[in-house]
Amino acid sequence: MGLLMAMVGLFWIAEGDVYVGAKPTGPAPGVRLAPEGVVALGDRQSGLWPWEDIRALTVEDVPVKTLGHQVGVLVEMALTVGGLGGSDLPPAVTVRVGTAERDAELTAYTAAYGYSRTELDLSLALLSRLVEGEATLRTTLDAMARWGRTREGGSPRAAEREELLREWTEASRLP
Repeated sequence: MGLLMAMVGLFWIAEGDVYVGAKPTGPAPGVRLAPEGVVALGDRQSGLWPWEDIRALTVEDVPVKTLGHQVGVLVEMALTVGGLGGSDLPPAVTVRVGTAERDAELTAYTAAYGYSRTELDLSLALLSRLVEGEATLRTTLDAMARWGRTREGGSPRAAEREELLREWTEASRLP
């Protein structure tokens, strides 16, 4: 069995760990959603924000798929492959962690070069659900991690990703 990992919305799920954006490697910045809180990863950011202190959790600067965006990505890829510049890195997003004391701005690379509006909206709704309380948080993160530990074959297709995001958003509302 190979490495178990998949992208669903704004989330990268690798063997039961849930990240906002791509799982970071080396010194790259990243954000992990752990049972104890939001964890900043990478050389230039660190810290843990316990869930009970978090009042808001949002992601900004997310690339949304549009025709213009797709053309821009193709041009960027052509420049990179052709050796004429460009960046090998995916786009970065800002993960904003709001607490009563202050907001923290963290950076994570996206797991995709663009997201559908539906997938983005469902991902943001799921992040909002995570800060509603411990029962919601535990149920939702457990469902995501459980799915990640059993998933084989990479990321699912768009319709399945959207359905998973809906299920996880609603998971804690079940009796």
